[in-house]
Amino acid sequence: MIQKFSQVERRILSFPAVHPCEAVSQATLLGSLITLSQNISNYQSKLFATQRRNVREMIRQIRILLIFFEETRDRGIIATVSTVLCFSELHLSLQKIRFLLEDCSREGARLWILMKSELVATQFRVLIRTIATALDVLPLNLIDVCFEVKELVELVAKQAQKAKIDIDADDERAMRRVLSVLNRFEKGIEPEFQILKWVLDYLEIKSWSDCNKEIKFLEKEISSQCVDGEQREKPFLSSLLGLMSYCRGVIFDTLNYQNADQADLRSNVEILSCLNPEDFRCPISLELMIDPVTVSTGQTYDRSSIQKWFKAGNMICPKTGEKLTNTELVPNTNLRKLIHQFSADNGVFLSKKGKKNCDITRTIIPGSPAAAKAMKFLSKFLARKLIFGPNEQKNKAAYEIRLLAKANIFSRSCLIEAGTIPPLLNLLYSFNKSIQENAIAALLKLSKHASGKKVIVESGGLRSILPVLKRGISLEARQIAAATIFYLSSVKRYRKLIGEMPKAIPAVVDLMKEGTTCGKRNAVVALFGLLLYPENYQRVLDAGTVPMLVDILASSDKHELVADSLAVLATLAERYDGTFAILQTSSLPVITRILQRSTSQTGKEHCVSILLSLCTNGGDETIAVLAKDPSVISSLYSLKTDGTTHARKKARSLIKILHKFHETSSSGQGCQAFTHEQSVHVL
Repeated sequence: MIQKFSQVERRILSFPAVHPCEAVSQATLLGSLITLSQNISNYQSKLFATQRRNVREMIRQIRILLIFFEETRDRGIIATVSTVLCFSELHLSLQKIRFLLEDCSREGARLWILMKSELVATQFRVLIRTIATALDVLPLNLIDVCFEVKELVELVAKQAQKAKIDIDADDERAMRRVLSVLNRFEKGIEPEFQILKWVLDYLEIKSWSDCNKEIKFLEKEISSQCVDGEQREKPFLSSLLGLMSYCRGVIFDTLNYQNADQADLRSNVEILSCLNPEDFRCPISLELMIDPVTVSTGQTYDRSSIQKWFKAGNMICPKTGEKLTNTELVPNTNLRKLIHQFSADNGVFLSKKGKKNCDITRTIIPGSPAAAKAMKFLSKFLARKLIFGPNEQKNKAAYEIRLLAKANIFSRSCLIEAGTIPPLLNLLYSFNKSIQENAIAALLKLSKHASGKKVIVESGGLRSILPVLKRGISLEARQIAAATIFYLSSVKRYRKLIGEMPKAIPAVVDLMKEGTTCGKRNAVVALFGLLLYPENYQRVLDAGTVPMLVDILASSDKHELVADSLAVLATLAERYDGTFAILQTSSLPVITRILQRSTSQTGKEHCVSILLSLCTNGGDETIAVLAKDPSVISSLYSLKTDGTTHARKKARSLIKILHKFHETSSSGQGCQAFTHEQSVHVL
């Protein structure tokens, strides 16, 4: 058997080649050698930005070997043990050569391969010498191929021994120029445009999209090194990332992002949640979940943890103790998005290998001095474009800020200090859909920074954001505005300011009605944040929030949206006015149905919180309705056993109320403990 490796599984410049197993047939081994040789021969040196001479020499030699392998196959296989051993060594080397060529031509890795030129050239040299050694001991006289082919193989063996494999002089010159640019950045000197353009042209990075691919690759490499605990090269990678980010913003005037880039950006539209970060931890490992999956009981665990549980022979749910009907693991993609968003917002990095999460606020400080200076220069450049540039350049600057501030705390601080917020606020009044969306999205990212919130509010930003929330050009702009309101409302005094704006809360409620699922969630969670200021309570009720929330509960099949809506209703139900508003709708059957059927522990906890408040504030009539439904008591007992700490406590309280009602009803007495001066009629 011959093992294959996925490109996704393999880190760049790693070569996880494996020996063919001893039992592999000669036909299979030779067939695999031919396939590998064909794959390598199909590469063209012109497709490589660097290492072209070494690539050309390697491909030339492999093409000759391909002729040999095909001739051997066509003449029939009569091979000795020594021949098979040599073929196995060649197979191992060809795997590594294919990996090396994949890396040298990998999309987005051109700058990194250039800067690793010495290592890459060494790998070419080692592999060519390995081929020479294998061919040197290959018993050609025992293989039935024509004389001309044997001569070619002998020629390859001699040339492979003598081949001069070094760093190309042009590659070395380009590498020195990059190092010079990084050195200038580190000294606080902005590099010359012509030098940067020369480097980009040499690497054939010709467009904004090409530059963006380089940035994505470098970001991925930094992330991988953080996960693996190998942060030796992180400062250098960070410097290169700073350089490419600067080039993307300064050198390329025109956005030419591909459809995939736009789709990626839209798929990352901010999705908010009322979830507590503690809900992101795996019940088994107590670590933030990397790959949350749901088992048959509805409980969610990290995939690696629950798989270990199954391998140990356990067939019960670790949290509930219920017997699992199967071992199927259903990915919880929405929770995963929330965890990754939470991690990005808070500088938390998630490990994929069961190690401790790198919660070391990795993006608060820059990865290197050169990266810091590059970001500061870029921030000032973008601020100037926002103020003085034509509309096209203003739009591009807003888009750059949207990307730069997405998950990097240091970048946010640089952009805020450079004065980008006031001109971004001005762009919210644009009639251009793209400009408005990019501006509000950039402000959203900056609002996650403490000083960003302050500058937005002190610059009169609430007056600019509210019109976008109420009547933005697109639904996307409106839902991003709602998310921005949520982040601003995390500051106590800003909740007050937002609530006092007459049209703010009604605009949020309108988005609950008109928005997409994402927009509805952002609106619901924005209300949750605003309710943390007590004076906003009545404003939220007066805006007609309760009927909208109940309608979402009754009609939506999106579990996260339902859970967030329940969280807001639970807050409103704590006061008598909220209880009255809830009971005026047909909410009780809806809430009890969710309590009974929901697989979300958070949703169930909110349900029991609402029901407890309704019974406490609503009196006998409410309690009587619940007492008549046997499924309620059953669900409460289940929650009392399997729920969260808060849910168990509230379930016990509600069970006690319902039991007391049954006792007093059977004795012919009213439940005096729950009478109110004002009767609440339950619909």
